Amino acid sequence: MIKLITSDIDGTLVPDGYNEINPELFDVILKLRAKGIQFAAASGRQWASIESIFDPVKEKIFYLSDNGAYVGCHGRNLFINTIELETIMDMVKEVRKIEGLDVMVSGPDVVYLETKDQEFLDWLIHGYKFKAQWVEDLTKVESEFIKVSVYRKSDVEENTRMLRTMFKDRLKMTISGDMWMDCMRPGINKGQAVKLLQDSLSIKPEETMAFGDQLNDIEMLQQAYYSFAVGNAREEVKNAASFQTDLNINDGVLKILKLLL
Repeated sequence: MIKLITSDIDGTLVPDGYNEINPELFDVILKLRAKGIQFAAASGRQWASIESIFDPVKEKIFYLSDNGAYVGCHGRNLFINTIELETIMDMVKEVRKIEGLDVMVSGPDVVYLETKDQEFLDWLIHGYKFKAQWVEDLTKVESEFIKVSVYRKSDVEENTRMLRTMFKDRLKMTISGDMWMDCMRPGINKGQAVKLLQDSLSIKPEETMAFGDQLNDIEMLQQAYYSFAVGNAREEVKNAASFQTDLNINDGVLKILKLLL
């Protein structure tokens, strides 16, 4: 019997950057919960952004945010995995040297940016609904950090190869779509976050269903017996998943969840 469902958001439930989910999903989540099935939203997004997009059921789901660096539920932090400060600052300094890249560092509750691109900042705050704070110098911020993200308008994977080589032993780096590279503490990923949640709820991988589309979803899919790639997923993700569903724009995840009712 399925007891836990985990799903990526961008590219899986909705096209990248969208903030409106088919409202039918909220009804399905509540009906699944009534049957004893928990739902967790797993994303590279900040937890506040996840809470915003799932507002009608925000008190009924789990958040696996920042690519697994944060695990929590409404009003409660369960697990927070911080990164060594020196590593964060070294990454910030290296990103500054590369034209076309922006960098932001994430605390558990706030993301900090020094970008000069006001359109990008507005997009994060009003589009993704991030709790964001602009600062003049990221290296002067006094906080604990759980993630550093590198942004480029397109082709981020190609344009961050040098960074991935330079920091391969200091950070877990993953490509999240065409615009983001997320960096966490080594060993941190969505799959590890799912395992923490499974252990805390006494749920087995054989009782877990997961959905994804990007490289940062693969570890999560490997932590679930019922692993699904949406039809628009990367080929590597389709190969990692046991099953495939429809495209995100055709509500591929919702179609499978309705079969569980």
